[in-house]
Amino acid sequence: MDRKNKYSQVKSTQLGFALVLVLWVLSLLTIMAGSFALTMRRESTVVAGIKDNAGAIATAEAGIAYAEMMLLNPEPNKSWRADGNIYQVDFGDTRIRLRLLSESGKIDINKADLPLLQALFSQAPAEEEQQAKLVAAIMDWRDPDDLLSIDGAEKKEYKDAGLKYQPRNKPFQTMEELQMVLGMDEHIYNWLEPVITVYSGQPQVNLKLASTKVMKIIPNLDATLIESYVATRLDSAKNDLPTPEFQGGLVKSGILGASNETIKITSEALMADETSAIVVATVLKSGVGQSGLSDTNQPPPFNILEWQRNPTNGESLYTDEMSELLVKQYAEPELSD
Repeated sequence: MDRKNKYSQVKSTQLGFALVLVLWVLSLLTIMAGSFALTMRRESTVVAGIKDNAGAIATAEAGIAYAEMMLLNPEPNKSWRADGNIYQVDFGDTRIRLRLLSESGKIDINKADLPLLQALFSQAPAEEEQQAKLVAAIMDWRDPDDLLSIDGAEKKEYKDAGLKYQPRNKPFQTMEELQMVLGMDEHIYNWLEPVITVYSGQPQVNLKLASTKVMKIIPNLDATLIESYVATRLDSAKNDLPTPEFQGGLVKSGILGASNETIKITSEALMADETSAIVVATVLKSGVGQSGLSDTNQPPPFNILEWQRNPTNGESLYTDEMSELLVKQYAEPELSD
């Protein structure tokens, strides 16, 4: 009897151990299955996000092409204007907003004189001493000599700062080159980027194509006059009227209507699921049909100078401030009319 009881106890112990083992295995399999499901769910979300973002980028890129097409409208008053106002194109639940800015309506850091640069940096997010040093350093970077300006920076100053490069003593070739100037930081550069250019080639700003932000930088321009002009310019675009003249400001003659014009096009797509993407293209609008060339030899109407997808400092075109600049809204069929 004792032997039988002992056998029963051993068997019960073995069964209990087997049951615990089975429970542990089931728990482990449950954890593994849950982990696998979570991983798959995350990967599906990532893939869906990539797909949605790719679709938004493709839509924004299509917006660039539409903007180029509308710039070529043979009717001057109906052609889209590169003065910073907003256009919107709707494809069902998908929207594209576009903003066009002529580079002639910005401050050219290669051509701007000292007073204009000082006016520009007086509003930059920097201490007054740093503002003065940046202006002088820019002048030293772009001038052809090694003579040190007051508060400026030439070879020695860059070497003393531990930098392995020196001023080019030539005009800036790209906007990004400005970041190499001694004392420049990312915060100041991001503030400057929307209002400066290297493509204008003019010492003055074409106020007929300048944004409000640029106008407020120009010395001796009355703020009330600026607001009035921007409102009038917006109204003229909405009603297909000629762009009004800016009264009381300097507009460089010969810029407006030139056969070659550099334009920055910002296109932001907003999909039905709220996914968005921004594409920024700087294009050179070349003269078309002026040289008597045959169609096969005709140069393309636009040459791409810069192309950015989702730039880090890209400003959304769907803010309340941008909505106030909305000129026209198109439905898809209207584009082919």
